[in-house]
Amino acid sequence: MLQPKAKIGVIGGTGLYDIEGLTDIEEVSINTPFGKPSDSIIIGRLAGVGVAFLPRHGKGHRISPTELPARANIYALKSLGVEHIIAVCSAGSFKKELAPGHLLIPDQLIDRTRHRVSSFFSDGIVAHIAFAEPFCPALSQVLYQSAQEAGATVHQGGTYVVMEGPAFSTRAESRLYRSWGADIIGMTALPEAKLAREAEICYAIIGCITDYDSWWQPGKPVTVDVILDVLRKNVATAKQIIKLAVSRIPRQRDCDCATALETAIVTAPDLIPPAQKQKLNLLIGKYIK
Repeated sequence: MLQPKAKIGVIGGTGLYDIEGLTDIEEVSINTPFGKPSDSIIIGRLAGVGVAFLPRHGKGHRISPTELPARANIYALKSLGVEHIIAVCSAGSFKKELAPGHLLIPDQLIDRTRHRVSSFFSDGIVAHIAFAEPFCPALSQVLYQSAQEAGATVHQGGTYVVMEGPAFSTRAESRLYRSWGADIIGMTALPEAKLAREAEICYAIIGCITDYDSWWQPGKPVTVDVILDVLRKNVATAKQIIKLAVSRIPRQRDCDCATALETAIVTAPDLIPPAQKQKLNLLIGKYIK
């Protein structure tokens, strides 16, 4: 197992494939019990803080949302010592006041995915994490304050619908989600958020709003070229936010994320297959020997 190298992980979404200002850069390729992550991980220092950067879709954006190796991504960051993950996601908006170019730091999720493995626990071991608050409130607050200082138009709190993709919503689906009171929609926050919680990593999102999805009749249906045009501006702002945030994240964690597995594992230790104990030792080793 690799020695701890970074306390903060950054998962870059569409358009965010690197972090400017990293020093002491090292590129590592990691194999995990769940396969290889999306790409090699760049480790360095940003504002004096150890950071590990992973492009979610791989360099060149070659992995679709459904095919993302989410378990390998989170496990690899955990193996590097990461305790906080800042995830950057593009999103469509369900509200006029959440305009393209704005940012939103969500506090809730609705899962509409269908084909993704969303847990590390299977094959003889069961764990039920608490997930009422899917994003770390402490890390989310740091991101919100950093976004304000960066001069972004940022909104605090809101519900993120995670769709399967890769196609965008039909107009009927978009109107349905809007009727639920949801705020934004994207394709990548899950299963990342669930897996990060199982790995006892604090996880929060910078939601970069690129369009009005397809609910708004006067608006044109969302297309990739429109998204990318807005996203280029959002990404520059997101990089500023990350640079501000990494130096403000508390060293000590008082949130529930850090002990999420303490009472979550329900399988009797003596009944857990030895192979699974070994496979998941990075996650469960402090609770089950």
